[in-house]
Amino acid sequence: MKDEELKKSSEEQGTEETTAGETQETEAKPAENEAESEAADAEKTEESQTSDEASEGTEEAETIDIKTAKLKEKYEAEIADWKDKYTRLYAEFDNFRKRTEKEKIQNFDFGARDVIEKLLPVVDNFERALGTVEEEDAEDAFTKGIQGIYKQIQKMFEDLQVKAIKAEGEKFDPNLHNAVMQVASEEYESGVVAQELQKGYKFHDTVLRHSMVAVAE
Repeated sequence: MKDEELKKSSEEQGTEETTAGETQETEAKPAENEAESEAADAEKTEESQTSDEASEGTEEAETIDIKTAKLKEKYEAEIADWKDKYTRLYAEFDNFRKRTEKEKIQNFDFGARDVIEKLLPVVDNFERALGTVEEEDAEDAFTKGIQGIYKQIQKMFEDLQVKAIKAEGEKFDPNLHNAVMQVASEEYESGVVAQELQKGYKFHDTVLRHSMVAVAE
């Protein structure tokens, strides 16, 4: 009888232990599920924060790109404006330089022309004087002195691009020659300059003085 009671008591104790273990296991499962849920929520929150940060980073990068593009556009417009101003200023300066150089040349030519015109009668007198020198006086010191001065004037004319106009034997040209008479000529055809009475000159391809000529009939 006692053995049966001990056995029954042992069985009841085992049942109670089993029930207690199951109860503890049942209580532990909700705790684990709650921990897993909290971890999942934390992961989702972290992912959301990461996504928000990435979105904010993208928006910030786009804002920087827009500002950079606007600055670039502004600076390019300023550079284009300064380049246009520089081009205009350089063109104006270049035109001023060319105009100044042209005026300087014109002023020099005007002054040189005036001096040369005043020298022409002197040259005419030298030529007349040399034309009357007799052959026996060609080696005379006075004659050589006149010839030397005449050569200096001719050299100066050459340096200034003053050239004598061809006349005798040339076809009469009213732009170069001034006909004062007509003469009979067996040597030249009609309309050809038969005699040069006064030498004409050109200065830089511009007539300084027309040649005074006689034209064959």
